[in-house]
Amino acid sequence: MLITFFRSIILYVLVLVVMRFMGKREIGQLQPFELAISIMIADLATIPMADIGIPISNGIIPILGLLLMHLLISVLNMKSMKAREIICGRPTILIYRGKIDEKALKKERFTINELEERLRGNNVNNLGDVEYAILETSGQVTVILKPEKRNTIPEDFGIVPEYEGIPYDLVVDGKIMNDNLKIIGKNYNWLKNQIEKFGMRPEDALVVTLDGKGQIFCQRKEKR
Repeated sequence: MLITFFRSIILYVLVLVVMRFMGKREIGQLQPFELAISIMIADLATIPMADIGIPISNGIIPILGLLLMHLLISVLNMKSMKAREIICGRPTILIYRGKIDEKALKKERFTINELEERLRGNNVNNLGDVEYAILETSGQVTVILKPEKRNTIPEDFGIVPEYEGIPYDLVVDGKIMNDNLKIIGKNYNWLKNQIEKFGMRPEDALVVTLDGKGQIFCQRKEKR
């Protein structure tokens, strides 16, 4: 029982490390070759995890081999456009200038209902509002609305908004984010003075953030 427990932990940590090496994109939308490798890694980890009669190396070595294969394919993708097209394919335009391309739908085995479902996933309820719909190599559908159907932006009115920057977490669950304090050129004493305005210490805060305009959001941790 203990052997199975420790084997499971070792394989779990290995798979976690491998997925981190494969990059953040693998956690989001997968390309076909990335999906294939992820499925194979899961299967390879499961077999020695469940059967203690199989040497754990029978799972570790193939998983590391797949990681190497993934890294090689990723480099090939970056270096060669032709290889990228062969491995990942090309995006397909399903709606072109407001008209559904039936040939493209048949080629990708897409039904009208599936297309409408993907459009609703992009907050588009009317086919007539779409100028372009593109099926990406990851399987996601990118939607470009007709000009008159798009949301207005400040640029449409000749307005140039002020630069807002990004918000920084300064405290998370009572822990001081010292690296972020250094980035914004502040220190603990400054943070303490700011949080005291909310009637608490930094260590009492659930979260403290600072946005690009210098505004602080602060919420106290609930007492346990």
